[in-house]
Amino acid sequence: MAAVVAVAAGVRLLVPPPPPEPRQRAYPIPSPDHRVTVEVLNGGRRAGAARAATRLLRRQGLDVVFFGNAAEATDSTRVIVRRGDQARGREVRRALGVGRIVVEPDTLRRVDVSVILGPDYSPGEYGL
Repeated sequence: MAAVVAVAAGVRLLVPPPPPEPRQRAYPIPSPDHRVTVEVLNGGRRAGAARAATRLLRRQGLDVVFFGNAAEATDSTRVIVRRGDQARGREVRRALGVGRIVVEPDTLRRVDVSVILGPDYSPGEYGL
């Protein structure tokens, strides 16, 4: 709602209220030597699961560069190591609390780890 301000000579100006305070979404910034890039794909039927998992992983210091829907449904969560060693996959799995680690190198994806969420993933406090 705009506030009305009276000025000399009977001219009135409409002045908008100050903007609301921005919401804080500070996530830890991964160091370049310990950065793990991740993509999160929703392979379950629960809407918003990829967004919730993205928030969770970012709060754990992982660099989620993409999230969206998987091409097809899956029966369980998979953590797929695309490049690097399995330690990257274990770090993502630990942060999610669920998932089977699989190694499938794919340098065209430009991420270290792909996550395909299944119905066994529960977003917990990050909600949907």
